[in-house]
Amino acid sequence: MSRNQTNHFARGMLIMGLLTLIGCAGDRPADLGPLDGQLRACPDSPNCVSSFDTRDSHAIEPIRGTPEAVKQALNQMERVEIITDSGGYIHAEFTSRLMGYVDDVEFLANPHEGVVHVRSASRLGYSDMGVNRERIEQIRSLIANP
Repeated sequence: MSRNQTNHFARGMLIMGLLTLIGCAGDRPADLGPLDGQLRACPDSPNCVSSFDTRDSHAIEPIRGTPEAVKQALNQMERVEIITDSGGYIHAEFTSRLMGYVDDVEFLANPHEGVVHVRSASRLGYSDMGVNRERIEQIRSLIANP
């Protein structure tokens, strides 16, 4: 292969790699947010947890606390961006370090019960290797131990 062909090949591989990384983010779901006092259901794939879900594979307890405590916990974490903060509802995006995958994490306060309901879901893929559950437990720990 000539030097010129090698340069074109390397440039092409770089562009393909960048396009792959950009594609890992996926499109932001249009149907996020509270509906009838709940967050939307998890899909059947095992890459989502929700405090409104009753399936063992998807169920997780709500967080004891307030939206303000959730925001303080989020501010201590890496690669997170708060997209929506409307008082009782928060939507944050977490981006993975290596591949740039984006997970949508939602919080919905129920002040009467003193809890914040949660939903954490991967945008792409099938399995998340437990990342969404671990993330919610990390947030829970940060709130319990400020």
